[in-house]
Amino acid sequence: MNINPQALLATITDAIGQLTGCCMPNPTLYINRRSFKVIKLLGEGGFSFVYLVQDVATGRLYALKKIRCPFGSEGVQDAMKEAEMYRTFQHENVIKVMDTCVVSDKDGSKIVYIFLPYYKRGNLLDAISANLLHHTHFSEPDMLRFFRGICYGVRALHCHRLPNVPISSREDDDASNSGIEAWDSRDSRTSMRRQGSSLSFAGSESGTGLTDMSRSASGTNGVAGGAATFGNGLGPAQDNDAVIVPFAHRDIKPGNVLIADDGQTPVLMDFGSMARARVKIQTRQQALFEQDLAAEKCSMPYRAPELFDVKTGATLDEKVDIWSLGCTLYAMAYGTSPFETNQINQGGSIALAVLNGTVRFPTVDQADRYSSELRDLIKAMLVVDPAMRLDIHEVIERVDLLLTRPL
Repeated sequence: MNINPQALLATITDAIGQLTGCCMPNPTLYINRRSFKVIKLLGEGGFSFVYLVQDVATGRLYALKKIRCPFGSEGVQDAMKEAEMYRTFQHENVIKVMDTCVVSDKDGSKIVYIFLPYYKRGNLLDAISANLLHHTHFSEPDMLRFFRGICYGVRALHCHRLPNVPISSREDDDASNSGIEAWDSRDSRTSMRRQGSSLSFAGSESGTGLTDMSRSASGTNGVAGGAATFGNGLGPAQDNDAVIVPFAHRDIKPGNVLIADDGQTPVLMDFGSMARARVKIQTRQQALFEQDLAAEKCSMPYRAPELFDVKTGATLDEKVDIWSLGCTLYAMAYGTSPFETNQINQGGSIALAVLNGTVRFPTVDQADRYSSELRDLIKAMLVVDPAMRLDIHEVIERVDLLLTRPL
């Protein structure tokens, strides 16, 4: 893998721009025959930077993700794969890509631009931080409704349908895909309707974030493409010649959940870690590769235990997202991941806290404002053994039951 020193220098220049408050050397970008004014830098990570830009002709705001690819065509393919993941899932709780562009920089390296909608309310982490700052909290019903929307987005990933192709072709494709297998599950609850909410999360009106400016034609909470019929767990599930192959986000956390302009609708973002969910670990080398990949792409306080210590012979699956959802709901209620709290209280590492799987809640003396049923739901998602962990349908069912309780 050849590293372009000039491309690396350009990436460092972008990072210095963030520290100094200068977004880019040139305040105007010309992409796809359109001019965009760079307003500010929203965030950065690795070789990527996200800017708030404005279309000079229309005045419309976008979040522009700029990904430098100093490693040649491999980096471009990885960046475009992220863009393709955005296009794959059509759901109101999943962010949509508006446009993409690959350009050559002056040093000969490639830059991938991904245009995403902009959300002025920011993300869930902004709302949690505002609660901590102002000593406020989310009401349990509003928090559960918002969390259910996150789960709807995750369900769209876990119940993804491959295009209609002959079964034999699909089986050949799956067999050649390095241990990745198709999966069938249950989706008998896809006809559920979302309930309205007066929730208005306390995100800053000028805070960072992206916004979804359109709504999916697939329905409010349905899996993209409509309801499915699933098989018996022994082979690819079929529905009108479609096969269900789950994808896993692998980095669900408050910072990757945007808040729509209505203050009530969550939108999943940042698909850089997205992959087909089911991966059979056949060799020690593959186990170490998946473990290193998780360390690079999955935030430690929200990472599932099976990604910290990947076992040969195991199968990684979509349950990694359920663990992250449990950590996210805990953070909504108590302000931080449960394993960040354990690390602070015990002086140990986050990895050891996760592998131990012990979750602590505020004591009665600390006046925990949330119900024991909510705590039970969190604990059911934070089960170390993924086989015993809830699936996304069971999580949604449990949330619905909590929301039907009398006040």
